[in-house]
Amino acid sequence: MDGVHDMGGMDGFGSVEPEPDEPLFHAEWESRVMAMTRAMGAAGAFNIDMSRYSREILPPVVYLGSSYYQKWFLGLEQLLVDRGLIDADELAAGRALRAGKELPRGAFTKGDVARVMTRGSFCRPAQASAKFKAGQRVRARNIHPVTHTRLPRYVRGRIGVIERDHGCHVFPDSAALEAGDNPQWLYTVVFEGRELWGPDGDPTLKVSIDAFEPYLEAAV
Repeated sequence: MDGVHDMGGMDGFGSVEPEPDEPLFHAEWESRVMAMTRAMGAAGAFNIDMSRYSREILPPVVYLGSSYYQKWFLGLEQLLVDRGLIDADELAAGRALRAGKELPRGAFTKGDVARVMTRGSFCRPAQASAKFKAGQRVRARNIHPVTHTRLPRYVRGRIGVIERDHGCHVFPDSAALEAGDNPQWLYTVVFEGRELWGPDGDPTLKVSIDAFEPYLEAAV
């Protein structure tokens, strides 16, 4: 989707300011938000792409005014309400007001934490032969879906070269809508800086992205 989260190549936000010796979390509540999100995902409340999409659809003024884990928290709240796992009055009360609903994979114990924190594989068997191969010129399709996509806005309509084939993986655009894995081939595509940014772009710059096959078409 063309949301405010897709900030690559946009002007006016200033340079990225690295924080020396940045801690994993800046406050204890941030670690709790991450833990809740991972726990609910592990219990089957949602998948990773649904979680990403819940943050992408935050109102622009909220998104831009929130820290990283504030976005996670707000997205998690809305996702759980939308899925009927909690109710708005419970959020307002800060506690459960009725019995919780059973989750697809149920509760887990402390002994399951290591397993839960290990990311699973998103590789899937191929449903068809790959359309592209390394060295081939491709154009990123000029698409503007209103739902989740992993194709950055700044590469749409631009020509790049396939660098690597990563095999078939869960297609995020489908997974975010609970439309199944819909496995698609995944490629690393390299774009020249001036192809992306025009004649004012840095001629020495190259940008690599991982792009799913439905995002691409053969360049002519």
